[in-house]
Amino acid sequence: MRSFSNSERQLARAEQVIPLASQTFSKSRTQYPVGVSPLFLQRGQGSHVWDVDGNEYVDFVSSLASITLGYRDPDVDAAVRAQLDEGVILSLPHPLETEVAERIVEMVPCAEMVRFGKNGSDATAGAIRIARAFTGRDRVAVCGYHGWQDWYIGSTARNRGVPQATRDLTHGFSYNDVASLEALFTQYPDQIAAVIMEPMSVEWPAQGFLESVRELSTRHGAVLVFDETVTGFRYANGGAQALFGVTPDLACFGKGLANGYPLSALAGRRDIMMMMEEVFFSFTFGGEMLSLAAAKAVLDKLRAEPVLETIARRGKGLQERLAALIEGHQLGHIFEMKGHPACPYLAIADAPGAGMFEIRTLLMQELHQQGFLWLGGHNLNYAHDDADIDALLAAYARILPMIGGAVAAGDITERLRCEALVPLFKVR
Repeated sequence: MRSFSNSERQLARAEQVIPLASQTFSKSRTQYPVGVSPLFLQRGQGSHVWDVDGNEYVDFVSSLASITLGYRDPDVDAAVRAQLDEGVILSLPHPLETEVAERIVEMVPCAEMVRFGKNGSDATAGAIRIARAFTGRDRVAVCGYHGWQDWYIGSTARNRGVPQATRDLTHGFSYNDVASLEALFTQYPDQIAAVIMEPMSVEWPAQGFLESVRELSTRHGAVLVFDETVTGFRYANGGAQALFGVTPDLACFGKGLANGYPLSALAGRRDIMMMMEEVFFSFTFGGEMLSLAAAKAVLDKLRAEPVLETIARRGKGLQERLAALIEGHQLGHIFEMKGHPACPYLAIADAPGAGMFEIRTLLMQELHQQGFLWLGGHNLNYAHDDADIDALLAAYARILPMIGGAVAAGDITERLRCEALVPLFKVR
């Protein structure tokens, strides 16, 4: 039995000085059941991580999909070490800013100009601000998750502290439901500045859906923004827009852009991006050079090696084999494989006598015990190999029938060695 005693001691210590004991909601105790989960990690290498208790895991979270190449990728590490000799940040721009921007322009269909931030929220907030400036409108149509800032988070259940006037300007529409977007344009004629959406999350776009969103946005004079924080430099070298052949006006990137280094980018049409010369979008650390050096190494490696093709191939194998396990154990009423092969998602449904969060908690408990870090999806990176996939599937082959038996017997909660997770924040 794995011990998490050091994790729990560190949690108690951190909670004295850090709300939720974490800088990131999805890394906090709200998402990892206390008592059966690692709560603090010490180091990572390739596709593996080690917690503060010394337990080793194959990591299928990949730092919330920000790790594309693997932890401590040698090419990225070498680029960062070399940049250290020139400095981390200087009093004027460094040529790296131009070099990385040029690579994004070369790779991403919509990109004619680029600006950098540090988090995905910087890029999405910048996109909304320049879309509003460009159109002279205030309202925004949203679909998916777009970060922590007021303009978006006010439209979710996590809206405390956001003024009602701000909340009233953001309107949600449903993925793969063109009519729900059309209804917003009808309700707010000539008022919607931007349509911002994740081009794909766990569901594939229905035939013609993205094309219809593109046409509607153009017809109604709204700026179309693809939030490619997750999909960019993971689904395809040019992002989901390249994969699906639909070009937005603006696109937001982050996560895998720099293999874990803090960097985001807003890219798009020159005429809209030029609003940045009037709209204030400025960061002291926007030109920080270690992250830019990391991004340059990542983008060069994406073009030189079959990084994303390898990730997708391994992910497709995982999807197909796990779906076969689910079918073989007659558990299709509980589990379903969804999403792109780069990040296959295991959807969990309520079952008679067992809620989805109780089932999810038991699955996490058992996967963590068997040496796999898991948070619902399987964010693969280039360092995952066939042995990692085989080992995970062997664990699922042991765990799934146990969960099926627990559901049938109605004793899920009796098998938990912790409190079950509870729903807190749903945006997709």
